[in-house]
Amino acid sequence: MTLPRIKHGQIAYAHDILMAAISFALSLYLRVGDALPSYNGILLRGTLLIAVIAAAVFWSMRLYRGIWRYASVNDLLALLRAATIILLIFVPTLFVLTRAGDLPRSVPVINWFLLLFLIGGPRFIYRIVKDQRLGLLQQSHDPRSIPVLLVGAGDAAELFIRAVHGGRTQLYRAVGMVTEGGGRVGRNIHGVDVIGTFDQIPELVGKLDRGGLRPQRLILTQDNLDGATIRKLLDTAEALGMTVARLPKLVDFHEGLDAQIEIRPVAVEDLLGRPQTVLDRASMQRLIAGKRVLVTGAGGSIGSELVSQIAALRPAFITLLDNGEFALYKIDIELAEQHPSLPRRAILADIRDRRRLDRIMREMRPELVFHAAALKHVPLVELNPFEGVMTNAVGSRNVAEACRSAGVAAMVQISTDKAVNPTNVMGASKRIAESYCQVLDLQRQDPGKGGTRFVTVRFGNVLGSTGSVVPLFQRQLAAGGPLTVTHTDVMRYFMTVREAVELVLQASALDSAAEAAGKIFVLDMGEPVRILDLARQMIRLAGKRPNVDIAIEITGLRPGEKLFEEIFHGSEALVPTSCKGILLAAPRAGDATALGAAIDELAAICERGDAAALQAQLHRLVPEYQTSGGHADNLVKLDRQNLRSGAT
Repeated sequence: MTLPRIKHGQIAYAHDILMAAISFALSLYLRVGDALPSYNGILLRGTLLIAVIAAAVFWSMRLYRGIWRYASVNDLLALLRAATIILLIFVPTLFVLTRAGDLPRSVPVINWFLLLFLIGGPRFIYRIVKDQRLGLLQQSHDPRSIPVLLVGAGDAAELFIRAVHGGRTQLYRAVGMVTEGGGRVGRNIHGVDVIGTFDQIPELVGKLDRGGLRPQRLILTQDNLDGATIRKLLDTAEALGMTVARLPKLVDFHEGLDAQIEIRPVAVEDLLGRPQTVLDRASMQRLIAGKRVLVTGAGGSIGSELVSQIAALRPAFITLLDNGEFALYKIDIELAEQHPSLPRRAILADIRDRRRLDRIMREMRPELVFHAAALKHVPLVELNPFEGVMTNAVGSRNVAEACRSAGVAAMVQISTDKAVNPTNVMGASKRIAESYCQVLDLQRQDPGKGGTRFVTVRFGNVLGSTGSVVPLFQRQLAAGGPLTVTHTDVMRYFMTVREAVELVLQASALDSAAEAAGKIFVLDMGEPVRILDLARQMIRLAGKRPNVDIAIEITGLRPGEKLFEEIFHGSEALVPTSCKGILLAAPRAGDATALGAAIDELAAICERGDAAALQAQLHRLVPEYQTSGGHADNLVKLDRQNLRSGAT
């Protein structure tokens, strides 16, 4: 027969009841001394009564969910409340039952202190013993452990010190902490001193080196450091021959202090020149909850993140539309695994097919449409301009018109900073899509012309999206280099995919006032990042030295590529919104009928493959469009040769 296993909480419960009983007997003895035998009656009744009351109070207060090893101030307060309640019940109950006429009046006071000591003392003694065993109260270190300097001296640093000093094997050893300001310099956490500020790191490392404690690594324990500070720390560490890493997330400590921890590398997102913008998720919830939603380009980088965030906001139904079979299959499977109860449908379709779009809109009846489908790779679209225009300009017009015909409440057009003063077909085609949605939204403001809202959202490069520079650098690093940069001065705005999608959802929720009609929502993206600097920093994050371990090659600007991207056109006056970090760009749009006819002409030009006519029409529709002349001329010549030879 197998005996049932006794849980630690049950042992603690029995211990506390026993201590409560002992506390009354002991308090009475401390008060009356050798005269205790003459109090046998009250001793027996009082001991039994306080044990019963304590059992009820302890159980009702649920004191046994905590772990003695981690006893804290909160546990002490809970014990204080329990001891007080027990005595407040015990004294009048004992008086009612026995009159307690011969009980010295000081006994309940003594009993309160004794009870608190007897139930609290063992808990904290147990913790001290455990901490002693774990090395938290001693300063001996494994000589093989890696000395590290902690950046930050807050709660996360304290948790890290406890974790690394409490592990069975000490992989790391904190030799000091530095802070951004000087307020905590000279203070101490578990025997580790705050020795200076960020600016003093070179001198501090030298001093530690002379004492035989030179740190090999900087570990960031603060999550709120901005990109500029992290880049400066990275440069400082490289100059000192140190690497930089970040403290694990709290979930990485799930195995407790006995577990060996592994610090993680600084992520590329940490190098952004600004904190990531946190937007109003409550308004996004109100926008999506209970609605029927359709996402075009659902399998792409932005589209798939849109689908994930929208699904978490509890829509009534979500339709996934994409022309790529595998991309659509992948996001459909992910959605089924993450949100199995969410009604959904995956549809293979091309936004160039207007009739197909109309059928889908009538059948699926979406209330919100997020249009993320696009051809976005600048060099490829330069080499395939007809495909780019048909998808980005004509396809976007098709989606917009299908939304209007089906009575969709709102369509969100996702655009790019490359639409501002474009130098490539991709940017020009996206600007045309912007313009068409802007004129339709302005038209909606006319008396008697309600209907679909058209929201246009513009942002810069998304870190980690397919075809972007970061995955390219990561692949090149994995292959041993070199990292290829098109120009030493090329700069780009960057944002995380989470920010990009939250911007889309936030803008959709904000665009309810007439003042926003036709305007473009833009995230304030801070300062652009120099791509050459990004390449160097990614090499350092990999523990290598730029142009020593990993080479950087300058390859020259690609067709249609600019040195500097812009977020706003000069004629787009900026208007603040109620949401911090989001701005509105005033509309630059003409007549919807005339623009629609011009897009029809674009479609006809693409069908007959006339490159010269395409360039001319793009210039008419986007006057600020400036081509890289040599490439455009060569493309026209190539198309004419293909036409003469019968190629398509």
